Amino acid sequence: MIKAVVLDIEGTTSPTSAVREDLYGYTRDRLPGWLAENQGGAADSIIAATRAQAGRPDADAAEVAAILIGWLNTDVKSEPLKTAQGIICAEGFRNGALHGEFFPDVPPVLRAWRDAGLELYVYSSGSVCNQKDWFAFARGGDLSPLISGHFDLSTAGPKREASSYEKIAGAIGVPADQILFLSDHPDEVDAAAAAGWQAIGVTRPGEPNSPRGDHRWIADFADVEPN
Repeated sequence: MIKAVVLDIEGTTSPTSAVREDLYGYTRDRLPGWLAENQGGAADSIIAATRAQAGRPDADAAEVAAILIGWLNTDVKSEPLKTAQGIICAEGFRNGALHGEFFPDVPPVLRAWRDAGLELYVYSSGSVCNQKDWFAFARGGDLSPLISGHFDLSTAGPKREASSYEKIAGAIGVPADQILFLSDHPDEVDAAAAAGWQAIGVTRPGEPNSPRGDHRWIADFADVEPN
């Protein structure tokens, strides 16, 4: 019996274009200025982590911004990038420039699952800060009360490694075989299954990832019946 459902965001609950065009674009436009203005404060840990990851110990704020934007443009899953993005985009969600965008089938199904007693969690490479805002400022109404917890690269680890899913199972206190994971990325579905989770791939028209492997693949959350 499934007791918990863990959700990916990009390509699964939400269009990839909304993430990469809206969130990434907002971050890209504001990142250099934010780093320059917040040295001596919130930017310092991000600058230090970027220098370490890039192997550029002497990089100044402008070079760090260029490195982070390069990673953003090539979709590198970087903790300092995701942290900066979460902080920068928080303003955009609160001033109405950004909204969480969801496929039409997702909100009603999440509500039905929650009403049925399932615990719902999110595991995304985007920061926990961004994840919470994505659901709280969802277009059409706040979805955050449906979610019991959030996990990202810093709290769980890389999404293509089974150990990350083992860590999440321990954190939420649910046996692996009673957790269902939904993602559009075959490598993530493989990793969850390797950790003993039940895993279903999500494939939607126009999204970049294609089904692979022996897993079940669905195109609509209404096709999933956790039991």
